[in-house]
Amino acid sequence: MQKLKILNSKEKKSIAKLISSQFGCEFKFNYEVFMNPKNKIFILNKDVANISLDNLRVNSLGMYFGLVYDNKEIRLSMEGSQMIGPLATTNILELNDTDAKQWMSGEDIEIDSDMNGYVLIKNKDDFLGCGRLSNK
Repeated sequence: MQKLKILNSKEKKSIAKLISSQFGCEFKFNYEVFMNPKNKIFILNKDVANISLDNLRVNSLGMYFGLVYDNKEIRLSMEGSQMIGPLATTNILELNDTDAKQWMSGEDIEIDSDMNGYVLIKNKDDFLGCGRLSNK
């Protein structure tokens, strides 16, 4: 069974640094932050500290926030992108309605952009998620 690790403040700052370098914004985790062995990040209200988790066998707690790759990059979940998106200043890819629909259907889209790596996907005022941009 997978074991969730509660991240300490240093580990939370490391993830916040990834967010800052990738999306150009400051984000403070005002939540308890958990990571599973596959580097998936989950956030939960700080009141969870009042519950003993020692004897619980769980795969996840709270909201799935994103996935950390080699401590170098983060791919945000849809909910994570909706939290970070309004704060972000870089790596935001704005799609028209046609491309957004195609992307949301799981298809690759061709984009002419200088950006590379994981970017926030936006259509009008909505952040739709996070996608990997490479080779157009």
